[in-house]
Amino acid sequence: MGKKSTGTEPLEYDLQEPAHSLSSEDVLQALSTDPESGLTEEAVKTRKSIYGPNQLDEGPGVQPVKILLRQVANAMTLVLIMAMVASFIIKSWIEGGILAFVIGLNIVVGFYQEFSAEKTLNSIRALGSPTARVIRDGESKVIPTGELVPGDIVEIITGSSIPADLRLIEAVNLETDEALLTGESLPVAKESQSTFDPETGAGDRLNMVFSSSVVSKGRAKGVVIAIGMRTEIGKIAAALQGGDSRVRPVKRNAEGKAGVHRYLEAWTLTAGDLVGNFLGINVGTPLHRKLSQLAVFLFFVAVIFAVIVEAANKFSSAQEVVIYAVATGVSMIPASLIVVLTITMSVGMKRMAKRNVLVRKLDSLEALGAVTNICSDKTGTLTQGRMVAKAAWVAGHGTYHVGSSSNPIDPTEGEITFHPGAPVDSKSASQSVVEADDVISGAHVRQQPCTERFMNIASLANVARVLKNAKGEWQTRGDPTEIAIQVFASRFNWNRTRLVGEHDDNKSGEWRPLVEFPFDSDVKRMSVVYEQHIDGSTKRKVFTKGAVERVLPLCTGIQGSGGDSAGPISDDISETISQSVDMLASQGLRVLCLASAEWTRTNVEDYTNLERAEVEKDLTFIGLIGLYDPPRPESEGAVAACGRAGITVHMLTGDHPATASAIAKQVGILPKDTNKLRGDIAEALVMTAAQFDKLSDKEVDELPVLPYVIARCAPQTKVRMIDALHRRKRFVAMTGDGVNDSPSLVKSDVGIAMGQAGSDVAKDVSDLVLTDDNFASILNAIEEGRRIFDNIKRFVLHVLAENIAQAITLLVGLAFKDDEGMSVYPLSPVEIIWVIMATGGLPDMGLGMEVAAPDIMDRPPHDLKTGIFSFELLADMGVYGVLMAALCLSAFSLVMYGFGDGNLGHNCNDAYSAECDLVFRARATTFVCLTWFALFLAWEMVNFRRSFFRQQPRGPGYRWWHVFTNWVEDSRRNPFLLWAIVAGFVTVFPILYIPVINHKVFKHQGITWEWAIVVIETIIFFGGCESWKWAKRVYYRRVARRQTGASDLEEKGASSESVGTPIGDSPTEEKARDEGGDAAGYTTQ
Repeated sequence: MGKKSTGTEPLEYDLQEPAHSLSSEDVLQALSTDPESGLTEEAVKTRKSIYGPNQLDEGPGVQPVKILLRQVANAMTLVLIMAMVASFIIKSWIEGGILAFVIGLNIVVGFYQEFSAEKTLNSIRALGSPTARVIRDGESKVIPTGELVPGDIVEIITGSSIPADLRLIEAVNLETDEALLTGESLPVAKESQSTFDPETGAGDRLNMVFSSSVVSKGRAKGVVIAIGMRTEIGKIAAALQGGDSRVRPVKRNAEGKAGVHRYLEAWTLTAGDLVGNFLGINVGTPLHRKLSQLAVFLFFVAVIFAVIVEAANKFSSAQEVVIYAVATGVSMIPASLIVVLTITMSVGMKRMAKRNVLVRKLDSLEALGAVTNICSDKTGTLTQGRMVAKAAWVAGHGTYHVGSSSNPIDPTEGEITFHPGAPVDSKSASQSVVEADDVISGAHVRQQPCTERFMNIASLANVARVLKNAKGEWQTRGDPTEIAIQVFASRFNWNRTRLVGEHDDNKSGEWRPLVEFPFDSDVKRMSVVYEQHIDGSTKRKVFTKGAVERVLPLCTGIQGSGGDSAGPISDDISETISQSVDMLASQGLRVLCLASAEWTRTNVEDYTNLERAEVEKDLTFIGLIGLYDPPRPESEGAVAACGRAGITVHMLTGDHPATASAIAKQVGILPKDTNKLRGDIAEALVMTAAQFDKLSDKEVDELPVLPYVIARCAPQTKVRMIDALHRRKRFVAMTGDGVNDSPSLVKSDVGIAMGQAGSDVAKDVSDLVLTDDNFASILNAIEEGRRIFDNIKRFVLHVLAENIAQAITLLVGLAFKDDEGMSVYPLSPVEIIWVIMATGGLPDMGLGMEVAAPDIMDRPPHDLKTGIFSFELLADMGVYGVLMAALCLSAFSLVMYGFGDGNLGHNCNDAYSAECDLVFRARATTFVCLTWFALFLAWEMVNFRRSFFRQQPRGPGYRWWHVFTNWVEDSRRNPFLLWAIVAGFVTVFPILYIPVINHKVFKHQGITWEWAIVVIETIIFFGGCESWKWAKRVYYRRVARRQTGASDLEEKGASSESVGTPIGDSPTEEKARDEGGDAAGYTTQ
């Protein structure tokens, strides 16, 4: 292993001269790399050992000291420390010592868990870091930018963030935004062929692009010459000192002066920020902040309860009164809440990463379960993104069809057939097979000038590459659409590399690029101007391809058999084109239009200054090409699952309406037969962007449903769609990959970027990144989000119900007074702390790891406004808390008054005596009851409505006696929770019966016949919980029957948090769906 770079010393692959002063060939030679095949994996491994990761020095990363301080400096621990100090002040050494042990244990466990969580989050953030497209071993692949090494060949396009300092090898219309590096606000035009003086400043090195700058226009390929702290931006970072100030600035007037009140204001706000950070109420995710605010609220409640205890004992300063007040206050503190929340989210992020979803913003974890609508792109998300050209119409000649092949990128596979005329004439025209030898040699194209013109456009208005590697295997690089067209041209030996050369900015090939206007999601077309050098003559051509409705209006004529214009486009020709487009699109093909023109202007000095409008005019229609992108096999099932989960899927695509509709029907977004739909709904289901954008907001809101398919979609249409959904109170997830998708990703509630095809700009503004660009992964994310939300509800309910039970027991217990008028507490301070620790921490962590409920995707999304504190949770909290408290108090009363003489003894809060034996037994009985209640409650929390004995839906082989065995299998599904509960049960016994520990520490006595009370009350508690769940099932079954017609909630998702109208886009739609519909949720006439 070599020595890793520190950013200053020269290393093996550092250039001897500045890269900008060398030609690209010299740089490639010096770095021992090939522009077409790149580095080998072995070379990458060697260089990584020398240079280390490509990252800036962002500080020490996970900092154990800071994590340790956070464990001490938080509201929860502060209360325990105050209780410990109070115990020591009044010389209650045992209670103080126990509290010190608990504080230490909390800090150690919290530190370990948070340290592990931080490391997990860091590793996942690293996975979600910007990516780069590199060429290695002859293959184009996407890797995290941190894995780049000097000598890597990197491809960049519009919207890419430059991952390292690159020496350009080729550049086409490239402009980069280098404001971060140079302060220059305007984009800088780049070129690859020039060299510059070694002393040239960074801003004038036009043959280089620099790390952290962004491609604002064009595309390029470059070789990495510096990474990490050796880049230009790294050198600036190394020179920076200090960090962000946490002190609020003083507001000053126009003269730069400030009064005393402004300084006081700044100091006050700064102090408020520090206190807020300390308490956690203004840092972290919304749920973190909400729970921290709850903790602060409970702290004040604890203080009030402590005052109540003192008031009930006439503000006595006696040790036993003070310690009882402290214990009552501690009972209200959910000590494990924030730690368990952090662990739950960390585990959730890790699980999502394994399911191809990277979380960039923690807020999205809380939001995923509330998603009601998904607006998805089609290409590569719902479909495979592996396009193949199936049909091509060459105007003036005829139509080609490509047969099936096992490898869509191999241009030598697949039979090619031909028939004269347009695609719409295929039924009447005779098909013939094109001779393979003529096709492969290119002779077929050269024999037909019109076909040659078509192939020139297909090959040159295209930046994809199709080539063979050293092993003889076909490889491709570029956009799937352009790859399919390039493969089609390559079938006829009209490959771009043969026409242009190895580099796109080559100046010696037959065809030489002059200017390129890349595909843009607004204009939906691409145009290039090429110069042809042949037989000593020079010709300039304009080649354009794009959406039919964006290219055809620019055409003034149609190609004839000789390759020249055969005259203007008449109405009959226009009708033929329209029918051909519809025919191809109805087969699920994406149809593009090809056009060209002669470029006759000779007075152009700099082609890069040309405007699109100057080039894209007076074109000649050359033909159409139809591409097929098969749906992903899992898309149909995922869309159906969304329907069951109450989530509506919308397809927003740039394709032709017929193409989009065909694919939408295949994956289940649209019903197979739209004739069965109500007229106004059928009309609104599919729209073009032009139709949708023409509607006013009022007209959009009056639609019975918002479109399920929007074709020819533009970026601003996506934003309008999100606004329309928001006006209907929907919670929207939006997918996007391009720079222009950024506004819609930001506007949506959950922005989802594509990890493979997405631009760095889109990833930077997104909440989630799909590493496989697969629609089904969105469903995985939503399922995981719902699971996390459910688990948070589980442990929050468990903690707070337990707190309520303890608080009521202790406050009502003030009524038990001895002969001296002092309250005799039914639970000792150490018992309270033990219950909090044994029945709270580990079981709550187990609840945070609970697997998803079987019906989690068969119920509607939850309401994010309500959050975890829904009416049902608050009711559960009250019922379970009061039930536990009532049974605990009755246990104490039964032992004291039912079976005992009611003698509360003397000084029984402090020491054991024969007189206090009854009190100590009653206290022990209460302690065991509360412990077992809390542990059983954790098991009951696994499902909010289903019985503990049947937490899974009934299967086909279910029999009544399975109720006695199913709970065993259900309990095994979460081993952590199972063993945490078992440990809580077992540890009760040594605490009860070990001498000294029972009398001196826990202030109770081992019990005998009192176990009967414990067992009976535990059965009553268990029965009470089951009865409450049964009552909820009955209630929600009736609600569901009224709203959805469901007959059995136990079978259709009894654990659902809420039951409501199936997801619709308006009251009109909801009413329509209530009247009856098919599986996709559409109403029939």
